Amino acid sequence: MKKIRVLVACGAGIATSTVVMKKVEDLFAKNNMPVEITQIKISEAASKQDGADMLVTTTMLPTEYKIPAIKAMAFLTGIGTEKVENEIIEAAKGIQ
Repeated sequence: MKKIRVLVACGAGIATSTVVMKKVEDLFAKNNMPVEITQIKISEAASKQDGADMLVTTTMLPTEYKIPAIKAMAFLTGIGTEKVENEIIEAAKGIQ
């Protein structure tokens, strides 16, 4: 199985993306899917998307991306978490 390369982004690339990165790691582990996660600022996403399969973010998307971009505020609020988890796993399955 191919390792899924995920960019996790927030505004500054420090606080909320750290929380989301752990949730994404746990989600992939629970689904027995190999993952490589890179924590970035959202302003870096456009330049780093060619080296990634998916973008998971806690902030507004400033542009369109060539890779699936999933808004994961639910990981911070606790509301709608299952929906976001399903969205991430479905996107990952599409990459395989």
